[in-house]
Amino acid sequence: MPEVLIADDSEFMRNLLREILEEDHQIVGEVENGVEAVEAYKDKDPDLVMMDIVMPIRDGIEATDEIKTESPDANVIMCTSVGQEEKMKEAVKAGADGYITKPFQKPSVMEAIEDVVPS
Repeated sequence: MPEVLIADDSEFMRNLLREILEEDHQIVGEVENGVEAVEAYKDKDPDLVMMDIVMPIRDGIEATDEIKTESPDANVIMCTSVGQEEKMKEAVKAGADGYITKPFQKPSVMEAIEDVVPS
């Protein structure tokens, strides 16, 4: 089972992602800001990070940049809200491998993951 780290400042979104993913993935951590995301990535070395863009202390773009700089093979899928196209472009520059748009449904989440981490 692929190991997944969930980074989102919204407990509701973390719970939603966990419910969507836990059947086929092992959730190895849940964090609520970019600083925790980088630390948890180093600690857990997951197969995939589901990273929210807008988070306190350090956003998902900065966290993705740091993770990808240290671990170029890391797989990061950004979770973005409708209307965040500019931030999405920044995230791609930072090394994001894919993205899903909130509010997300299971099929679109699974498709994005399959594109990045083929089963």
